[in-house]
This record gives sequence, structure tokens and C-alpha cells, in this order.
Amino acid sequence: MTDLLLRKQEFWEWAYSDFRSNAQRGVLAEYIVARALGCVDRKRVQWDAYDLITDCGIKVEVKSSAYLQAWKQKKPSLIRFDIAPKSAWSEEKNAYGIELIRPADIYIFCVFATKALEEANELDINQWFFLVCSSNFLNEQFPVQKSISLSSLEKLGIQRIKYHQLADAVTNFASKSLLVDA
Repeated sequence: MTDLLLRKQEFWEWAYSDFRSNAQRGVLAEYIVARALGCVDRKRVQWDAYDLITDCGIKVEVKSSAYLQAWKQKKPSLIRFDIAPKSAWSEEKNAYGIELIRPADIYIFCVFATKALEEANELDINQWFFLVCSSNFLNEQFPVQKSISLSSLEKLGIQRIKYHQLADAVTNFASKSLLVDA
């Protein structure tokens, strides 16, 4: 009778500890970015129109990819990200919008970069890199494109950054955005 109450930590470990799973890695990436941007005090809303909002009001969409997957692989996966415009969910209206849009201000592309299975640790922030891009840029370059490769982003001049550079990259985006809006 002592096992009648479920243990939250045990459940989390049982259900959500495989970070090679695309779904779990995506949530982990959102958490990593939220920590870097100082917005972990706001709980994750699964179906929101964007993933995070910073203290200064920047709406952030977080996308993740990795060379290693949960399934057996003959070779590392190619790095691709979903950038498809979507009908955004409105919590106030309790409905999806009609127009296909990218409602976030910026996209942060997160790559778990380790290719060697024996070295992989998704909780080691040094095994990740990030790319930051404005939604406006994606809209100009790829108005209806559904996905994009890492190499395509880099060919456009979007550079890899480390975890400790994320907050500054978003702050720089905010200040450039304010100058453009002025």
C-alpha cells in the first residue's frame, strides 16, 4: 500500500530522460535557452504560438537538431530545422489563427553537436552550439519554406555561438530591433 502515491521524480526519469528522442531534446533545448535568457520563471506552455518570451518582451522560437538520434544509426543525421509558417494558437481566443505566420521575433537554432555516442551527454552545455536569426530574415529569405539545413543558415552568414553568448545575442537583436522600429 505504500506505492499508492506516484513519485514525480521517478515518473520524470522513467518517461522523459531520453534526450536523444527528438521530442525530449526539443524540450531540453527550450529549457537551455530559457536558462540562458533568464526566463525559466515562466512555465513552459506546450501549445503556445512561440516557445519563450524574454523579460524585455522578445518572443523566441526554439528549434533543435542533433547528429545522434534515439534509434540505431549507420551515420550521423543531417542537421535540419522546422521553419514552416504555422497558424498560431491564441490562448485568449482558444483557437488557431487563419493566417500562416512565424509569430516569434527570433529563432534560436540549437544543435547537440556530439557525433560520438560514447561521449554524448545532452546535459553538457559544451556539447551544444546555437544560431540566432530574426523571423523577419527568415520571412524575407524563405517566405514559405518548411525546413532549413544548418549549412544553408551558415551560408547566409548566421554564425555559431556558445551558450554563454546567447543572452548577449538576444540583447543585441533587441537593440537593433528597437533602432529599426524607431
